[in-house]
Amino acid sequence: MFKFNLINKPKFLVIDSTIITEIFKLVNILVDIKQKGILNLVFVSNAEIQALNKQYRHINKETDVLSFYYFDDFSNLKSSEVAWEIVFSSEKIKKQAKEFNNSNEEELYKLLVHSVLHIIWFDHETDEDYEFMKDKEDEVIIKINKKFLINIK
Repeated sequence: MFKFNLINKPKFLVIDSTIITEIFKLVNILVDIKQKGILNLVFVSNAEIQALNKQYRHINKETDVLSFYYFDDFSNLKSSEVAWEIVFSSEKIKKQAKEFNNSNEEELYKLLVHSVLHIIWFDHETDEDYEFMKDKEDEVIIKINKKFLINIK
C-alpha cells in the first residue's frame, strides 16, 4: 500500500491522514494492482499547474489535478522510494468544492481517488474505460463516506 508525503499543504485544508490511508487501502483491495512506494501529494497554484499541464500534456490551461509516475515497472520498487506525485491546484479544490457542494477536504479526497486510479494505470480514454474507472471511484467514495460519515459528491 502507498505511503505519502504532503507537500505545500494549503492552510485552508484540514487533511485527515486516516482518510487518505483508507483510500489507498480500499483501492488496493478493489483492484489487482499492488501499490508500494511513496506518493507525494503536492499543492500548487493555478499558474503552476497550468505551466505543468502545458509542459507535460501540451495543454495550456489550468486543471484540477495532474498525476505523474517515475517508473514504468514498479515490481522492484522499494517502499521508501518516491514513485509517484499527484499535483493538485489549491485554487481549483476551493472552486470545485463550492461548485459540487463538497467541503474543501471532500473535494480533495474525491480528486485523490480519481488520481490514485490513474497512477495505477486506469484511464478514461474510451467510454468502456470511463465506466470501469468511474465504478471503481464510486465504490471507494461510497465506502469512505460510510466509514467517515462524510458526503463526498
